[in-house]
Amino acid sequence: MLPVFSLTLPLLLAQHVWGAEPNQPSNTARTWTESHNLAKTFVSKLTLEQKVNITTGVGWEVGRCVGNIGAQPEISWPGLCLQDSPLGIRFADRVTAFPAGINAGATWDRDMIRRRGEAMGREFKAKGVHVALGPMMNLGRVAAGGRNWEGFGADPYHVGESAYETIIGIQNEGVQACAKHYINNEQEHYRTTSSSNVDDRTQHELYAHPFLRSVMAGVASVMCSYNLINGTWACENDYTQNVILKHQMGFRGYIMSDWQATHSTISAARGLDMTMPGDVTFNSGDSYFGANLTAAVKDGRITEDRVTDMAERIVAAWYLVGQDKGYPEVSFDSFRPLDPFNKHVDVQEDHYKLVREMGAASTVLLKNVKGALPLKKPITMALIGSDAGPSQRGPNGYADRGGLDGTLAMGWGSGTAEFPYLISPLEAIQARAKADHTTIGWWLNDWDTAGAATAAANKDVAMVFIASDSGEAYITVDGNAGDRNNLTAWNNGDELVKAVAAVNKNTVVVVHSVGPLILEPWVDHPNVTAILWAGLPGQESGNSLVDVVYGDVNPSAKLPYTIAKKSEDYS
Repeated sequence: MLPVFSLTLPLLLAQHVWGAEPNQPSNTARTWTESHNLAKTFVSKLTLEQKVNITTGVGWEVGRCVGNIGAQPEISWPGLCLQDSPLGIRFADRVTAFPAGINAGATWDRDMIRRRGEAMGREFKAKGVHVALGPMMNLGRVAAGGRNWEGFGADPYHVGESAYETIIGIQNEGVQACAKHYINNEQEHYRTTSSSNVDDRTQHELYAHPFLRSVMAGVASVMCSYNLINGTWACENDYTQNVILKHQMGFRGYIMSDWQATHSTISAARGLDMTMPGDVTFNSGDSYFGANLTAAVKDGRITEDRVTDMAERIVAAWYLVGQDKGYPEVSFDSFRPLDPFNKHVDVQEDHYKLVREMGAASTVLLKNVKGALPLKKPITMALIGSDAGPSQRGPNGYADRGGLDGTLAMGWGSGTAEFPYLISPLEAIQARAKADHTTIGWWLNDWDTAGAATAAANKDVAMVFIASDSGEAYITVDGNAGDRNNLTAWNNGDELVKAVAAVNKNTVVVVHSVGPLILEPWVDHPNVTAILWAGLPGQESGNSLVDVVYGDVNPSAKLPYTIAKKSEDYS
């Protein structure tokens, strides 16, 4: 796949030079040319200060969303609400917790990935969000990378196509998508201080390709990343922002910073169009843009034409998806959920059906011998492992899902959403067992392997559930600061599988994981008859699994990355 991609990339780049109308398959309200013409007219009437205000966030926790561009009623500008995440609406209630990007990628199904984008787009719009902060499309260069699960996989072509469909889906519903994180943001450790050093060919052929496909989908915005690229901060890197993205790819939207990733006022001259959340550091009250950007124009360090271009790009994206007419008001508050302003608008529709469908369609059958699956009304069965059951704290018991207690259905960090509910495998399988008159038992203590063996012995089937979690660096879980410390199952998972397989000849292993695991300690055990990789399936997790385990859905998913025999193989 990569050699073909390498041959076609120069042609694709040649077709997307600044000034040309990019391919625009999205069913957006207007074309980019129409949108920019409207934006030029709008911005031409503004003062320097008014233009600067369109480029500058109001500050962390100042507005109702995680990012806010302030309203300017005197110019009929309503402002913008920017909100996480790539799998649903963060910090809001009565929303859907969709399968993670890594599961969407595992379906290899363009139509389903687009439908996921459309469903998310409808929810974002109904809550009043202008900019959905996704999709995420880094390539998982580091197998243990904390945020790999937010993206679609490890192959640039596959990731690019998944991003393309997601963006079209979101923007078809009138919401601006945001392609992130641009670029080379492949790990959480030292993400704000390390330099990703990449040669030009590798940059174009691998890391830039998903962003090229995003531009070809008509993406409204791109988020620059925390890291340095070849020694220069991503958000003030003239080559990656102005040359590759805006000139070579012909990107006509705007570049926003990741939160606190702006490092100077001069970044505006080097391609950055919007600073988020606006302040230099959270709640600092100052900004590299705002008054400092105005001063830089007045003393000649940055041209006013550049600020005009910044504002026009932002306003053009607003026009592109039709947000200038009848757009819903923001109906939630990210930081003050008990505030009366939170109107508890229910935006879920029947999206649980799509969540269940995608959860099943993204479940990968890694092993199946001795006719282990599908299950055929077993007389007795046991479910083993804490990942089978519900969390003792409830599905949202840890802030930003930063804890592993109970079944794993999404990672942690800003790429999360609030679960409206979470169907655990135990709940779903128990309901099916009732219908089949199967006697079911369980053991949810991962560390008591003797108890697990006792529960699994003499059962027709024993299902062992193991997990591995990761997320964003601002949360540390069990010593893992975003990136995983290793590629083994958490909570004694390997020993749990071996203990059960020692006493049960029909041991089925279910893996809920953010990425690859080393399965070698037990993958070839003769009593491990089936292995299912279920990933991070979202709120319908247990129901999706039941559909596959009992044969209602044929497991057709494929891994979006490689599972190695040992961690050193990823070096």
